[in-house]
Amino acid sequence: MHLENLPRLMISAPHKSAGKTMLSLGISSYLSAQGVSVRSFKKGPDYIDPMWHKLASGNECYNLDPYLMGRAGCLASFQGKSCIGENCLALVEGNHGLHDGLSLDGSDSSAGLAQLLDTPVLLVVDSRKMNRGIAALVLGMQAMPPKVHIAGVILNQVTSSRQGEKQKAAIEQYCNVPVLGALPYDKELVIPERHLGLTTVGEITDAERFIRGAADRIAHYCDMKAIQSLFYQAPPMLMGKVDCFGKRCTGRARIGVFLDAAFSFYYPDNLDALKNNGADLVFINSLEERSLPDLDALYLGGGFPELFFDVLSANRGLLRDVRERVEAGMPLYAECGGLIYLCRNASYGGKTVSLAGILPIDIGFARHPAGHGYLDLRSRTDSPWFRKGTQIRAHEFHYARPVMPPAGCSYQFDVTRGSGITGESDGVLYRNLFASFAHLHVIGNPEWAETFLSLASAFKESGR
Repeated sequence: MHLENLPRLMISAPHKSAGKTMLSLGISSYLSAQGVSVRSFKKGPDYIDPMWHKLASGNECYNLDPYLMGRAGCLASFQGKSCIGENCLALVEGNHGLHDGLSLDGSDSSAGLAQLLDTPVLLVVDSRKMNRGIAALVLGMQAMPPKVHIAGVILNQVTSSRQGEKQKAAIEQYCNVPVLGALPYDKELVIPERHLGLTTVGEITDAERFIRGAADRIAHYCDMKAIQSLFYQAPPMLMGKVDCFGKRCTGRARIGVFLDAAFSFYYPDNLDALKNNGADLVFINSLEERSLPDLDALYLGGGFPELFFDVLSANRGLLRDVRERVEAGMPLYAECGGLIYLCRNASYGGKTVSLAGILPIDIGFARHPAGHGYLDLRSRTDSPWFRKGTQIRAHEFHYARPVMPPAGCSYQFDVTRGSGITGESDGVLYRNLFASFAHLHVIGNPEWAETFLSLASAFKESGR
């Protein structure tokens, strides 16, 4: 254990959709352009915001989720993934509101994470429909436990310079916090949202231009020198063991990973853990490649397959290869979108398409989320993937659901919180296949990667 200077800052807001992602991206992009190495983190289970952060900073963005990873896991991951040294900064974007969370004591909120990491907070507030009363909002953020150090405030969507001046004077008078910028509304700096949150990087025609625009806008209206100084208000951090899934071995097995516009939801920690346990990852574009390469296992993550059903369904060669490999015993792990791909049929937008047909499930899509939030699971049986009695914390966000209760499926888990596949069960088992609506994080489930590699290695050695 030793003390280390680790300049860091959380960007949060009183509520969601206040502008914290735009501000985070702009600050990250601006600092990176100045030669600063920015390592970014996203609080919560989200996949899409980290894609934007990676594009803004040029470095991988990692999730920090106390519910999925545990507080100790979040701290170890943050310390292990941060860049320590001159000209290195760590930026954490909160999720929802600063004090929003499941726990009444707020320990799993963004404020709870800021307290755990002992990091100052830059608060972005939506200025619309408020005047001097905005100071009461900031005061509430300061007073609410877990108490954190709000080191600065950015006003967003200010309607006039007069409004901004009144709000700045009130906040600095009553909250004793500097207002470091006032951003007027700009429709060009709003990332479109859809049913699962922000639009992904790959769907924006010129995402890099958007990020550069945000950086220029923030640099024009905000005191960037003062904002950068906030990182250095963080006290030295007591560093523990920071080897999160350090390099262990190589060449144990080849694991294919669908990675394209339809399948892009993967926690970087999960992919890192597979590589560190000996996986050679082979990335596959399910929209373009007509067959599977030589593999020992397959990982199908989440995403938006419903937007590409026509292309996925027409790619019969790839669907056939996946089906035949599963029948031959090749391990396959699928999450959400991957589960949908393995089903018999799927109906979306008034059209029904045929898919892999490995699972006896027909999928439809509801108007409202069929499952949204944290998911608690208890293993009801021993399988190649999980032992009986294992308890899993995961996350789900899907509009997809079986059209009819699936018949003939064997399930790994009982659902104790959330929806899963049937409302009571999740995790379909078939041969060496596991498919679920659950997204799990390897730091909260450290045996997952080793189990995956053991199955892949066994299949490789079998010579099938």
